[in-house]
Amino acid sequence: MTDNPPRHSLLRPHIPMLAGMLRGIEKEGLRVDASGDLALTPHPAGLGSALTNPHITTDYSEALLELITGTHNTVPALLAELEDVHKFVAAGIGDELIWNQSMPSRLPAEPDIPIAWYGTSNTGMLKHVYRRGLAERYGKAMQCIAGIHYNFSLPDDIWDVLNTEGASPAERRSKGYLALIRNFTRYSWLLMYLFGASPAVSRGFLGDAPHDLHALDADTLYLPHATSLRMSDLGYNNKDKAQSELQLCYNDIETFLKRIYDAVTTPWPAYQAIGTHRNGQWIQLNTNVLQIENEFYSSIRPKRSIERCERPSTALAARGVQYIEVRCLDIDPYEPLGISAETSRFMDTFLLFCAVEDSPFFPQNGFCRDSHDNFAVVSNEGRKPGLVLARRDGPISLRDWGTELLERMLGYADLLDTDAPGKPHRQAVLAQQKKIDEPESTPSATLLRQMRDEGIGLHEFTLRQSRAHRDALLASPLDAQTLSQFEQAAAESLRAQAQLEQSDTESFDDYVARYHAGLLRPAAAA
Repeated sequence: MTDNPPRHSLLRPHIPMLAGMLRGIEKEGLRVDASGDLALTPHPAGLGSALTNPHITTDYSEALLELITGTHNTVPALLAELEDVHKFVAAGIGDELIWNQSMPSRLPAEPDIPIAWYGTSNTGMLKHVYRRGLAERYGKAMQCIAGIHYNFSLPDDIWDVLNTEGASPAERRSKGYLALIRNFTRYSWLLMYLFGASPAVSRGFLGDAPHDLHALDADTLYLPHATSLRMSDLGYNNKDKAQSELQLCYNDIETFLKRIYDAVTTPWPAYQAIGTHRNGQWIQLNTNVLQIENEFYSSIRPKRSIERCERPSTALAARGVQYIEVRCLDIDPYEPLGISAETSRFMDTFLLFCAVEDSPFFPQNGFCRDSHDNFAVVSNEGRKPGLVLARRDGPISLRDWGTELLERMLGYADLLDTDAPGKPHRQAVLAQQKKIDEPESTPSATLLRQMRDEGIGLHEFTLRQSRAHRDALLASPLDAQTLSQFEQAAAESLRAQAQLEQSDTESFDDYVARYHAGLLRPAAAA
């Protein structure tokens, strides 16, 4: 009796199909002044409208830039566009810098942190009021955390090759992406270990909140074995908030949508006490567990492009999952773009692995406690000697499980490297083994060691890196044609925002009511 062939062998007769893999990046980065303090200036007009420019927007804070690529079928094309956007921004923000670290720079008092502004159109005001609500619920400091969002899709034909069940292409695609998400949930602790680069934080970020961090210097706090404080309870995953009780299910799209629906329609007492208005002004969109679907802070999301005033969950219910968005990658402080080609190739290999490997349903009503706990423990103490994680077949050391996963990924890397000189995907996977074998070679350990060796804190280190990255970008400016294209896009975005503002005929109150009414009750919730 022979073992079953490896799952990646299913793709071997269909290698040309893999050229249809697409990836895109949304890279966040705070604008800071020359001293590294949070920029309090408005979004620069030369960058266009944060509401309508397809390349450059803002996230939660007015100072939190988000640089956006299109989708690409190769990593070099992806990073070339990301570099072009960075160059345009670096030249367009004057003396300011992009803070190349996930945890924030020195922040002013909470009231002085500016909330992102998108103009007076109903669409823009909806985005702004949503962010006001985030400030009320979680505080403004958390809205200054930055990361890399990695968008990824596979060609529809792959789900037929993998024998994914479903009566229609849209149904098979949704089931395939949910299977990918389940495996990602099982294995994403590995990303925290390999690429986590936020083991430290400025003292001011925590304010008076209790913590068990160590002091590196007067301004820098850290955990000795942490990989990503950004993705720990100190960052996005705040265990004291209402949404910590929300347990999404990725076993099927119907249950996933039902739980999202319940969260955006169920009142939460603390938010009811805040209310939706103060002094006649909107301060949050509603008083429910989530104002809107995107408020749920997950490390990965099933995604679908939406129309104006369309709810994300309504779009998913109507047209299915289109792609996935990975949200747990820290900014790489050693890379001018915040991410390297090697990391991007590893992500492609890892996500293909997650899509193709067997992905059983999660028990316990669709929530996998072991996966949640593994992710949390690796974020907080991933480099702890002898760290043991929980797996279905029993406890296993991080080192053994990590080595096993990298070995299993090599078959997928080889598929992606067919006819590729130098086998870059295989090399990207093999390069990670050193981090498994030598925890001191991880980005988180490297950052802590460099600060200790040089006697500097997180602020000084990141300011120096950010200046160096800015100088490197400006040293090779955009060619005239590319610069003109970015300038035209910026100008067109300002015209588009003005047109939206002039064309709105309904009141903002009515627009919010129509937006809420567009949320459809899933069939599973009936």
